[in-house]
Amino acid sequence: MSYAQASDVEVELGRPASSATETAQWEAWLSRVERSIERAFRRSELVFEDQVALDDPTVGDIVDVEVAAVIRKIQNPQWGVTSTTRSIDDASITDRREGGDGGDPLDLTDYEWNALLPGSESEAFSTRPGSEPDDLSLASLDWT
Repeated sequence: MSYAQASDVEVELGRPASSATETAQWEAWLSRVERSIERAFRRSELVFEDQVALDDPTVGDIVDVEVAAVIRKIQNPQWGVTSTTRSIDDASITDRREGGDGGDPLDLTDYEWNALLPGSESEAFSTRPGSEPDDLSLASLDWT
């Protein structure tokens, strides 16, 4: 049982599931996304349930990410494929891709992983606001 439910997907989509089969499909996708999240926590040597108990991530964050992934799959099942042009005369097929890499829409984005995994934001190239520059003048050197 995942944190997010099919009813959360319905609210975000603004429509109910069309059938019990569609509801079951959404529940299966939500569970799949959660298993992926749990695996990532294990790889990071963290216990998912313990982190949730610490509100890092919050239940709301988890629900948001799970629902977003499922809606991505509902709205664009062939992630990245936005249109297909078929020409009958020369039998050519052209797929136009925008966004995504053609992988699984249930795969989480970097932004979503950053919202879930503790300490996953990179501090590379960060600056310290309000810090003073080093005094590199000759007067500051100790010549003794």
